Amino acid sequence: MTGTGLPLEGVRVVEMTHMVMGPTCGMILAQLGAEVIKVEPPAGDKTRSLGGMGVSFFPLFNRGKRSVVLDFARAEDRDTMHALLASADVFVENFRDGQLDKQGLGPDELRKRHPHLIVCGHKGFLSGPYEHRPALDEVVQMMSGLAAMTGTRDKPQRVGSSANDIMGGMFGAISILAALYQKRGGAKDGADIRIGLFENCLFLVAQHMVEYEMTGNKPRSMPEREHAWPIYDIFETAGGNRIFIGVVTEGHWQSFCREFALQDLLDDPTLRTTTDRILARGKIIPRVAAEIKRRDVAALSAKLDALNICCSPINRPEDLFDDPHVQRPGGLVNNINANGAAFRVPALPVQWNGANLGEGLLVPRLGADTEAVRAELERGEIPTTRTAGRRA
Repeated sequence: MTGTGLPLEGVRVVEMTHMVMGPTCGMILAQLGAEVIKVEPPAGDKTRSLGGMGVSFFPLFNRGKRSVVLDFARAEDRDTMHALLASADVFVENFRDGQLDKQGLGPDELRKRHPHLIVCGHKGFLSGPYEHRPALDEVVQMMSGLAAMTGTRDKPQRVGSSANDIMGGMFGAISILAALYQKRGGAKDGADIRIGLFENCLFLVAQHMVEYEMTGNKPRSMPEREHAWPIYDIFETAGGNRIFIGVVTEGHWQSFCREFALQDLLDDPTLRTTTDRILARGKIIPRVAAEIKRRDVAALSAKLDALNICCSPINRPEDLFDDPHVQRPGGLVNNINANGAAFRVPALPVQWNGANLGEGLLVPRLGADTEAVRAELERGEIPTTRTAGRRA
């Protein structure tokens, strides 16, 4: 085998997770070079069979891993699991408190048998009054106020992706990297890490909480907020398309008005300052909207780009496969699903020494690596260079 040259090469992660948050953590570690072994029950991770909006969950968040099937009703498979953990640096799980105790994998047992192990549990809540509760992305968005800030108090609206689950996996990966760094510094024992989905969402709304703490003013939801700039809006264009435009500096205001035949706004003595213009949005926005309505969205985007003014068409996810920046070399990577079908996915949003990460990752077939991993354990072999889960 040839080395990957990635920073986590030689790190072994054992993962027992499902859905999104825990698998995201393992997926990130795998793309950074770790060997991630996903332990599944004989029937497989239930996420494998999701349909509808969940059809992408398993392939997207389990790329680049190995799949090992163990049946914890069998003593020999429980022994195999402990042998696997003995060989590993990290254990990632996302089960409710107490569930893994039944399998002999509770925190006390792990600490006793595998004191070297970095254990990262992805939970609904950190320790406290709610620690016993299950949680979903939508639940914590409602609890934290994020849904009320995204929609309104009367009509709360969840964010349009599994944002908290994904971000929770990111915090798991960050914490694991910190624990690995600590061990590199000489620490002999592992670490017990707990990631909370609810607290993750609190982190996202902290800016609004602190606004209230500092001012005493209740934050207004995004659709109801007071604008901080004179032009920060979505406009209709010729042909029925829409575009967002943000004019946020004095230079932007000057160049925007000159370019789009709004010289009278520049000359208006009542619109000298940004504050003047914000207060006069009722006069400014209809004039701007009428001018934008006359123009084609593509030509408009090119002109605004040339003026260095922030803008964007109102895209849907499917539109991004045609976006020139997404289509740049390395922007999309090609991966292979467990059934052999190819699919494209945005690369990890990191460039490592100028290279994009994630090309050629494989989604493991259920149990595809069980026998190989058993054989490695029997030989006492822990590969120091691993390319499992990647196309040769």
